[in-house]
Amino acid sequence: MAKFEVTIFNQQVRQKVQDGEHHEHFTDEWADFRYVDIRAENEDHVRARIEDRYPAKQGFVIDSILKQDASKFE
Repeated sequence: MAKFEVTIFNQQVRQKVQDGEHHEHFTDEWADFRYVDIRAENEDHVRARIEDRYPAKQGFVIDSILKQDASKFE
């Protein structure tokens, strides 16, 4: 399986922080990009797994999905 780096953030949290407020369920840190490493067969599989864990209906946004080069140390 390939290794991918996914960049995500929460748009609802970002908006609350910009308005000087706090989200009811998520910390302010979700306004910033977070990086998640995930192993999957392909980008579609990555997207499905991330969307399952971080649903768009809760404000999560996938900013990017990057396939990582194979490391000689793995």
